[in-house]
Parts: sequence; C-alpha cells; structure tokens
Amino acid sequence: MTQMTAMFVMFFLYGLLPAAGLYLGYRGIKKVTAPKMLEYKAMPQLGYIPEKSLPVDVKTALDQINTKGEKLRVMYGDTNNDGKIDDKDTVNETYIMIQNLMDRHVPQAISDYRRLHDLDVTDSVLADTTKIKHSNVTGKEALLDVLKTINTQFDDLLNASYHQDGQKLLATNRYLQKRFDNPTSNTELQKPDSNTSGNVSSDVNIQVIESPAGENVSSKDIKL
Repeated sequence: MTQMTAMFVMFFLYGLLPAAGLYLGYRGIKKVTAPKMLEYKAMPQLGYIPEKSLPVDVKTALDQINTKGEKLRVMYGDTNNDGKIDDKDTVNETYIMIQNLMDRHVPQAISDYRRLHDLDVTDSVLADTTKIKHSNVTGKEALLDVLKTINTQFDDLLNASYHQDGQKLLATNRYLQKRFDNPTSNTELQKPDSNTSGNVSSDVNIQVIESPAGENVSSKDIKL
C-alpha cells in the first residue's frame, strides 16, 4: 500500500465516515422530533400546518371535508368517466365551487383562526375563550361554523348525486322492462294471404320506444 493510498483510507475511515454518521443522525433526530403536519389529499395547501396547532374538533371537521371533497371532485370533475380529471373533462360550475371551497375558503379560514392565536400574548387561549366583538361566538366557534357550513353543502351535493344516479338506474330499468319483458307485444306479424300469387310478404310494425336518455325511436314498416 502506497503512502497516498494509506492517507486516503485514513481520511475515509476517520474523517468522511464519522461526518456522514453525524449528519445522518442529526437528520434522523430532526425528523423524529419534528411536529406532524396536516396531510389532506383534497386540501394540500394545509400541509404546512402542524396537527397540534388545531383543536381536535377542528381536525375532525377537516377530515370530513377532505373525504367528502375528494369524492365530489371525482363525481363532478371526471365527466368522461375515465378515472382521472384532466383537460378532456368538461368543467362545470359545481366543480369550480367545490375546488374554490377546498383551495381557497377552507385554507383562508384556518389561516384567520391561527392568526388569532398569534395575536394572543398570554396563555389564555384567546381565540378559544373570548367572544368576538359584536358577536356571540369565539374565534374557534366561528371557524367551526364555517367548516360546518361547508360540510353541510358537501352533504347536499352528495345527496343530490345519489338521487340523480338512482333516477338513471330506474329509467334504465324501465326501458329494459319495456324492451325485453314483452318482446312480442310490440310486434304484429301478418300471415300471408293464400289468395295472392307466389309473393309472400309480412309487415313488422316497430312501435315507438323511449330510451333512458329520452330519445324516441320512430316507427317504421319493414317489408320482408
């Protein structure tokens, strides 16, 4: 082993390895001791907020909004039913409203509430105990009212979507019953006239059937 190789090995063993170990240990301790942040798929803007900075009932309301909001995004955003929301989907007002609530209004309400805590110079938890001027609610109660309003709106949208899809199923069922339960009721076969010369014909009358989409199939006379 040459002198240069020996110096490199000594530097690696007694310099580089201890430094790397100290750095990795520092990063590991920092990661373990760091506060857990909020993590919502439908509201990633809240990812910078520590969980411990919000009361339990506020986090519960946010959990509900996140779950419902994610469902509604797919229902009203994935208009072509391909499993993803992209430029191929048609944007409607309901989807824009849902996005605005999750992207702007909820994060803004949380930010306003946290600023109330920042204004508190004592340990009295001002935002949770002191009534807002010209009102009968505290800062925490005002935030919960905002989240409750959004939760109620999301419940109404989910309920409307349920009944809308249910009506589609009922319409499809009625159409199929008309079409297949009585296959011979909509056709009238005429027997050939024995007095006519060798030409045999029969008329099949196809009556108007309403499809689930509301389109009518016009009647036709088909010569056989």
